[in-house]
Amino acid sequence: MTILNKISTLIFLVLLSVLQLSAQQDCLSAEDFIALTKANPNLVIVDANRAKTYQTNHIKGAIHINHMDLYQEGEIKGLLKSPEELAAFFGQKGISEKSSVVLYDDASHKYTTRIYWTLKYLGATDVKILSKDMEAWKKVRLPLTTEVVALKPVKFTPAISAGMLATFEEVVKAEGQPGIVLVDSRNADEYAGKTEDSKGHIPGAVNLDQALMLTETGYFKPAVELKAIVEAAGITPDKEVIVYCVTGVRASVLYYAFKNVLGYEKVKVYDGSYNEWVAKKDVVN
Repeated sequence: MTILNKISTLIFLVLLSVLQLSAQQDCLSAEDFIALTKANPNLVIVDANRAKTYQTNHIKGAIHINHMDLYQEGEIKGLLKSPEELAAFFGQKGISEKSSVVLYDDASHKYTTRIYWTLKYLGATDVKILSKDMEAWKKVRLPLTTEVVALKPVKFTPAISAGMLATFEEVVKAEGQPGIVLVDSRNADEYAGKTEDSKGHIPGAVNLDQALMLTETGYFKPAVELKAIVEAAGITPDKEVIVYCVTGVRASVLYYAFKNVLGYEKVKVYDGSYNEWVAKKDVVN
């Protein structure tokens, strides 16, 4: 390798590190969160846990959002409502596209990343995630309460980021295309069709369990570790990545890891996921 090539490689690695560091700023530590609440009194804190968990205790000032309220009614479970309906829903909760939002859940990040992805898809510009690490929360004396919070409704004006969502038609065309990798974020048994609710996976998909993205304490693993995991599965930054699960919830964990920790540029969530594929697959068979 020539000196010029070595310099070019070094510059590339530095730029990549900067991009990854910037992306990870959307994931807050307890200390970061406390500092943010002091700096921004208008911060919207969202508890994305189940209603019973929210009622038991939650961060002081947090509103409650159940990701199940984001979906259409119908035979295919988990499909998002229309952008207009979603914008109206978040507006009623007191969130606009300009709001500064911090989400947290039970540390699985299934619910935070699903709402994070949805808000970003709708055009929200400032959305972050806080890991629920109770030891870290105790150290900073993060205040918990049972007081239910409701914010004043606002107007949410959506600006859809269409490149974040993959349709059924896109997934059908993806099979066999070398520049696209379809990633099943369910566990190995679901992927192999060994569970009661699964008959297998979408043809051509590789398996990458979303649980592998997190540490035991609920933080996203460092970029170096995740890079080794995803590249071992054949998923490299030059590919367009389409992630799916059953309803798009677990797939959102992978989306966040690829986009915000690894800095991958071309990442989409197949919103319909396995449920829609099973319902429509006869169309392409």
